[in-house]
Amino acid sequence: MLLGLDDTDSPDGMCTTYLGALIADELDRMGYTVSSCRLVRLNPNVVWKTRGNAAVCIGIVGGDPETVLKIACGFVDRFAEFSCEKTNPGVVVVESAPDPAYYFQALQRFCTIQETVSRLDTIHALYKGYKNGRGLIGALAAVSSVLPDKTYECLAYRKAEVLGTPRIFEDEGFFISEEKTAPHTWDTVDFIRRAIVCVPHGKDPVLYGIRGESPAWVQEAAGYLKTEEPAFSRIWETNQGTDAHLLPLPKEGPAEGESYRFSGIVASAPKTNRGGHVQFTISRGGVNISVFAFEPTKYFRNAVRELACGDQITVCGSFQKDVLHLEKFRPEELAGQKIRVSPKCPVCGGRMTSAGKDKGYKCRECSARVREVPDLSRTLQMKWYEVPPGSRRHLAKPAVRMRDQDN
Repeated sequence: MLLGLDDTDSPDGMCTTYLGALIADELDRMGYTVSSCRLVRLNPNVVWKTRGNAAVCIGIVGGDPETVLKIACGFVDRFAEFSCEKTNPGVVVVESAPDPAYYFQALQRFCTIQETVSRLDTIHALYKGYKNGRGLIGALAAVSSVLPDKTYECLAYRKAEVLGTPRIFEDEGFFISEEKTAPHTWDTVDFIRRAIVCVPHGKDPVLYGIRGESPAWVQEAAGYLKTEEPAFSRIWETNQGTDAHLLPLPKEGPAEGESYRFSGIVASAPKTNRGGHVQFTISRGGVNISVFAFEPTKYFRNAVRELACGDQITVCGSFQKDVLHLEKFRPEELAGQKIRVSPKCPVCGGRMTSAGKDKGYKCRECSARVREVPDLSRTLQMKWYEVPPGSRRHLAKPAVRMRDQDN
């Protein structure tokens, strides 16, 4: 049978995978055979998600479905963050996997509570929804999921007595882990910014999460870490890092809340708006789409700024509030023109900005000035440019996983 669980966390605490892991351990102790533990990310654009829009599915061999539902609900009653308005848990038990079409709908588009309950009744599932029951959507999607492409994550969880306190770890171990296991693992650190990426900052019980291509690789990577002693850990199979949320762009153009991969022509040169967001327009089949690389994507914006009108590129991103939130792009054919770039400061090495028309450039850091900067040849390569690890969505496939024909 399959047990699905969703929406037990809140922005300030708890974690659905933690609760799923506790349930799996309890089932093991009771003599059940836990055959799989799956972490399923769903549409990242839903407005009512708590954090990462994750649901879990636990595969169980043998046993009684009603007993399993009772055990799972007991853990939800005890641990779920019911005080949070956005926390609306759902638990589903089915004896066999339902039609995966529902999973893809929840992954790439949207589902309603009403249609979810109707579907649960049609397939004779056992279920329980708490509060408004929205967690039933993710729970049903989890048990309906199929993963033609999958990755793994080793999640370590904190001991109960230290929850809410700062996590204890040594930075060096995470960088060593990435050096020893990349590209078989990813998103452990950001080498450019010298930042730890896989350790959360909130009050949830996760100590760290190592992502990789196999259970063996994530387990090896975790072995290099020096942290506080975890209470326990579990390796989840997952759709993270697979681009499973991406759709082809419809002829009529993008729809709110959906995510796409498509090719087009840069129709307006990138410009940097107030706040540091970089914006340009891409044209595809007569449809013009505004594309944004937002400030939190940091150095990724430098590659975006090098685009020019006439460039043919492939983009991946989510369409929200009339703009495409860029996750990554790949130049396919560059226009033959040259570009002007802001120079680096000759004094401190920082990036300079225009001091005004015909006034040259001024360094933001040390106020040094230069009068002119020469035109430079195009430097973009025919490869994927992606947001930094700390800005990457869970579902977005990192460049190290792109297929050979895409690299």
